[in-house]
Amino acid sequence: MAAYRTYTDAELTALLRTGDQLAYTEIYQRYTGVLQGHAYSKLQDREEAMDVVQELFATLWAKRDSIVFHTTLSGYLYTAVRNKVINVIARQNIASDYIKSLQEFIDKGEALTDHRVREHELTAIIEKEIAALPEKMRTIFEMSRKEGLSHKEIAGKLGLAEKTVKNQVNNSLKILKDKLGPLFIFLFLMN
Repeated sequence: MAAYRTYTDAELTALLRTGDQLAYTEIYQRYTGVLQGHAYSKLQDREEAMDVVQELFATLWAKRDSIVFHTTLSGYLYTAVRNKVINVIARQNIASDYIKSLQEFIDKGEALTDHRVREHELTAIIEKEIAALPEKMRTIFEMSRKEGLSHKEIAGKLGLAEKTVKNQVNNSLKILKDKLGPLFIFLFLMN
């Protein structure tokens, strides 16, 4: 591993594309701290900043053989973090606007129809994020949350280990929490 510290970003990128885990680890160690600092400076939330960087590195590994760097590795990583931060802020603003609008609706006593339209919009946003989950994870999540099946029942139906089902449900909840931000709480109110 020590030899990887001497590699340039270009060399590490080339090795990453071949699936070299040590190159990935070196990239992670080299950039995770500064990227988290950059994300934190914009979000002012350490956990959210860490989540943004973790999501970036998960994507980097998952798409390692197809990612095209139009710039340097560091340039790519900073741009990706910036874009993810913008998405987080946009989701927070949408949620904030929705909550603010809902409060105004309650305060003003507007028509129930408006509330139902907003509820349908919120449901559509949540359903879109659920639909974006990987197929197996989505199936397990829907069996758990929509059909109300236990992890044991799902494992039996799908021929999986109960621990696998539990991990898939937990991973899907984490992904949805990351994607939905403050809207995540409404996921539980829907059921």
